[in-house]
Amino acid sequence: MKPETIKTRSSTPGRAVVNLDWWNAAWLGALALSSGILLVASIPVTGASLMALLTMAAAPVVGLVTSRWTVSWAEPVVLWAWGLSATTAVLLTGGVPGSVAVWLLAPLAAASAMSRPARLALGVAVSLFSLGAALLGGWALALPPSPDFLLAQMLGLTSLLTTSLGFGVALILLHRSLETGRRQADRAQSLLRQAVSEQPHLLVTVDAAGHLTGAWGRLPQGLVSLPAANRALSLIATSTEQIGVEQAIAQALANGIGAVRFSPVISDVPYLELSLRRVSHARLIGTIADVRPQLARETQLETARAEAEAQNAGKSRFLANMSHELRTPLNAIMGFADIMKQKLFGPLPDRYADYPDLIHESGAHLLELINDVLDMSKIEADRFELNREEFDAREALNAVLRLMHGQADRAGVHLRAQIPADPIEVVADRRALKQIALNLISNALKFTPKDGSVTVSMRGLGPSLEVLVTDTGSGIAKVDLERLGRPYEQAGDTVQRAAGTGLGLSLVRALTELHGGEMVIESQLGQGTAVTVTMPVISGMSSVTRETPSATVLH
Repeated sequence: MKPETIKTRSSTPGRAVVNLDWWNAAWLGALALSSGILLVASIPVTGASLMALLTMAAAPVVGLVTSRWTVSWAEPVVLWAWGLSATTAVLLTGGVPGSVAVWLLAPLAAASAMSRPARLALGVAVSLFSLGAALLGGWALALPPSPDFLLAQMLGLTSLLTTSLGFGVALILLHRSLETGRRQADRAQSLLRQAVSEQPHLLVTVDAAGHLTGAWGRLPQGLVSLPAANRALSLIATSTEQIGVEQAIAQALANGIGAVRFSPVISDVPYLELSLRRVSHARLIGTIADVRPQLARETQLETARAEAEAQNAGKSRFLANMSHELRTPLNAIMGFADIMKQKLFGPLPDRYADYPDLIHESGAHLLELINDVLDMSKIEADRFELNREEFDAREALNAVLRLMHGQADRAGVHLRAQIPADPIEVVADRRALKQIALNLISNALKFTPKDGSVTVSMRGLGPSLEVLVTDTGSGIAKVDLERLGRPYEQAGDTVQRAAGTGLGLSLVRALTELHGGEMVIESQLGQGTAVTVTMPVISGMSSVTRETPSATVLH
């Protein structure tokens, strides 16, 4: 069901247009009737007198033509047209002392028909201007001779008839407009009172002294009654909580808004809420509402949040324990594979010659995945601790590059490095920095096709260490770029997703943030990817000038 709307006069312009058309038609009708009487009486109307009648007929015609114009200046133009017509007619019939001087009131009559206060003021101004113009014209201009006595009398009757009829019809229209507006206002007030009384909260107004000055609506459950008018609003609360209500009132007066939850007199549970807003320096308006449904929802949300946090912590502990338990036998498997590779207990049959390498490679990959899960579990459980020490960041990066050399060689990807010639002393977790570089380079190699290139650069920027890894790979779609960096989120095709757990970039982000830094990913599909890690770990400011690295091609 659509809500009921209140129509005001400003929202129904068609009615005002019709009223003004009736007024203009009535003026023309009165003018035509008077002209007809002159014809029947065989009183000749020629020369200046005929021009005066035609001039007074021109103004209502202009009004009829412009009545449906939607521009704001249409009505002022009509009023000035009436003023010009009246001034011209008066000057054509002997000036202000002549028989049609009453027509100088025609602009005021037209303004009355418009039923708008602003137009009434303009109508008075135009009538006064027309009177002044007629007086000035009668003194400065050579006016046509006044009509003879009989014609002058008939013109006077015509001007009096048209002006009187114009004022009469205008006053009727004005009365109808005012009556319609009054009825609409009464209807609007009635609907407003009904809406206020039926809304679910209690509306109150309070003065600067904290006294209740008005109340509308239903009393919330538990609030038996309100204080009498001009009594303290704080009396709605228990004696121990009245000071809280008074403080909310003072806060609203000082800051513009104030709120407090309190217990009604018959209860010890604070389930009513008073919300106040300042509307003037000495007046507040507010609501008193029963917030028990909201409290129930808050309790449910808090319980759900606690359960989710407990489940997440349990999941993290389980993954950490499982990763630890899996790593022990896996290290043994890799150790035995190394023994078999080195043939410490004699040669292996040719049939099994490749098996130790496969076992060791698979075990290393599995150990890498387990380490990622273990590290992420520790980070999520807030159990990961940085082991900060001072060292040369270049050494950590070079160690990773040597380790990744073989993987780049097998993938047919050119791995390049741009590292400064001078040391970059940092205070950071050496293992975490290696993990960051390892994950970024491994990820870049995974997404770069054969004969592509991966470039790793490191430099000091003031107090921050910057590590940048760029590749010429397939790039990352925008929809995937928004997800990357969150645990277990992956991009790429099925084969690329199967090569990891989706923890690489999330670990990079987490380890970077633990150092107080940030990770930024920039990529376009088909144009490669650039990942920048910036961490404020430079020891002193010795690296401020090391912003132009020297290139070293590793592969």
